[in-house]
Amino acid sequence: MSESKKRKFHTPEFKAKVGLEALRGLKKINEIGQEFGIHPVTVGQRKHRSMTIKPI
Repeated sequence: MSESKKRKFHTPEFKAKVGLEALRGLKKINEIGQEFGIHPVTVGQRKHRSMTIKPI
């Protein structure tokens, strides 16, 4: 049998970093995904989450 990949768990700091990079808009979503090693859909989710979080 083939070995299954273990699921990646990202820290809140990593998630924020990806979201803020996407919010800047200097790079395309695909470029950010390749840079951080995550799927472009995940980058979009992090961007949306970064826009909707209320500051403390």
